[in-house]
Amino acid sequence: MALRQVVLDTETTGIDWKQGHRVIEIGAVELLDRRLTGNNYQQYLNPQRSSDPEALRVHGLTDAFLADKPLFAEVAENFLNYLGDAELIIHNAPFDLGFLNHELGKIEKMPLNHKVLDTLVDARRRHPGQKNDLNSLCRRYNVDNSHRELHGALLDCEILAKVYLGMTGGRWI
Repeated sequence: MALRQVVLDTETTGIDWKQGHRVIEIGAVELLDRRLTGNNYQQYLNPQRSSDPEALRVHGLTDAFLADKPLFAEVAENFLNYLGDAELIIHNAPFDLGFLNHELGKIEKMPLNHKVLDTLVDARRRHPGQKNDLNSLCRRYNVDNSHRELHGALLDCEILAKVYLGMTGGRWI
């Protein structure tokens, strides 16, 4: 049976779901047996609130752009079906999982209970005392991220998938 992993990322209206911030983009990239399949998932969401100015500078997703997008509740089933029982690969997993589980809780769905590999934790273990943000890891593992001007969940997943494969001895070609 093939090993299915999903590289996952979110963009949000701010840094803390406990302060009412919401998910505005979900991105996911599928790996089967450590190979990119092209079966990706991307969904923009209407958060029913504005992004903090600092968050807006990071992702560039304006209220006007998000106004006609679906609510999380409208896409939750499709998102959960896409994830299936895959192992999740996330950079700074507590952040994304905190937001996604908060969104799931708001619609009375169970939190995600997938096996999770946190690439930030792994990178800190492999490279103690060094910068381990995504841009630094791209430089370290020769992953081209020159087209990344703003953060985007799907774009960041595509980059992270290559970083993860490089970190763990694989190739993405």
